[in-house]
Amino acid sequence: MYRDDVQFGEEYKQVMKKYGCGTDEQWNQVLAQVKSELERRQNLFQQSLERSRQIRTQYRPLHPQVYTLQESFFAPEFLEFVELSRRSNTTPEDVMKFVTSQPDDRVYEFPVFTKQFCQQFMEEITHFEDSDFPKGRPNTMNNYGILLNELGFDEGFITPLRTDYLRPICRLLYPDWGGDALDSHKAFVVTYKLREDLDLSYHYDNAEVTLNVSLGKDFEEGSLYFGNMRQVVQSQPSYREHKHRPTYGLLHRGQHKHGAMPIDDGERYNLIIWMRSSKVRNQLCPMCDQQPTLVRTVGFGDGFTKETKTVDVCCAS
Repeated sequence: MYRDDVQFGEEYKQVMKKYGCGTDEQWNQVLAQVKSELERRQNLFQQSLERSRQIRTQYRPLHPQVYTLQESFFAPEFLEFVELSRRSNTTPEDVMKFVTSQPDDRVYEFPVFTKQFCQQFMEEITHFEDSDFPKGRPNTMNNYGILLNELGFDEGFITPLRTDYLRPICRLLYPDWGGDALDSHKAFVVTYKLREDLDLSYHYDNAEVTLNVSLGKDFEEGSLYFGNMRQVVQSQPSYREHKHRPTYGLLHRGQHKHGAMPIDDGERYNLIIWMRSSKVRNQLCPMCDQQPTLVRTVGFGDGFTKETKTVDVCCAS
């Protein structure tokens, strides 16, 4: 939490000394980094909006058809899964035949897309990545990847995917995490390859529920590993490994801590959708565990809302 130099010094200077920040010069370097990050966060959504406008007016897609969701994109098993989930009398036990999971894990694997769609989708992402258009990166942990809202996927693809297909599933599997009220999202593609991002450190997501779909390409290793929920403190945490399978998705709670092991060869593309429920996060920010302090922004922001039904972002996260 940074409000001004005095407040920040009173709260954190002694703490930082324990980590080797002992001189005035070192402390000033810390302040400079904090202010730089603060400025980045304050400008994040406006800069994203400016990039979106430029891309929308000037970029020529390679595969325009992939921007509008079609049922032909989905694996037949996924459509059966969704159809059963939409029925009002379906129970969580009824849909377990469509997923692979480990006991007490609540990480569910199931086929999502066809190989043909994944191939065209990756070609579209590569086509944009190779262009000269400005690109916003997904987060501070992934150096390579694409924000799908900037590329124009939100309205015709991601939003109907969340509301019409994923929310019925999440209603059954995650009722305690707002599964029936997932009203916003952040969607992006991340890439892992040699000499770029190889792995991803242990973390949790700014989401109530996350879908992680392995789109494919040829790769070796790079499995996901899951520990415990972030609220559970363990001196010696244990992990469970989940291997990526192209066209398959892993559905998990956003607060379930996880990471990605290094790939040994090739490259891997993953579609990530952070699904958020304002019904849940309006009560407590999932990143700072405090009552949200909101500032107005554009788009979905971080999924918080006010009574005026505008969508806002938690400035403390």
